Amino acid sequence: MTDQHPAPRIDEDPSLRVVRNDDRERFELWRDEQFIGFEAFEEHEDGTVELRTTIVGEQFGRQGYARTLVTMLLDDVRAQGRRVCATCPYVQEYLHRFPQYQDLLAPSCELPPAPSVREKRRRWSLPRAH
Repeated sequence: MTDQHPAPRIDEDPSLRVVRNDDRERFELWRDEQFIGFEAFEEHEDGTVELRTTIVGEQFGRQGYARTLVTMLLDDVRAQGRRVCATCPYVQEYLHRFPQYQDLLAPSCELPPAPSVREKRRRWSLPRAH
């Protein structure tokens, strides 16, 4: 990546893997046999993958697993020559932070402006227990 757009820092543990679970319409992040989280998706007739919701187990929160999941997923989408539509606020914010992935957006899908994405994520945030 360029200095202007550094690569996202992810957990590079070789035991991490993304598994497509069509029955549950989600891509799951696993470390060996431990489930970490998922990205809910819908596949459209034109082959576009709509990324809807990013969920990581509470015990894995704020450790970079959501970023790792989305990065691995988008790298796989790129390798397959496919496109995405980001309706998930986390993925939208990710695409603003790492614009080198914006080329994966399907032509029919617009990325909302960064301030509106941040506001939506702020409103949806749950208070964390201390």
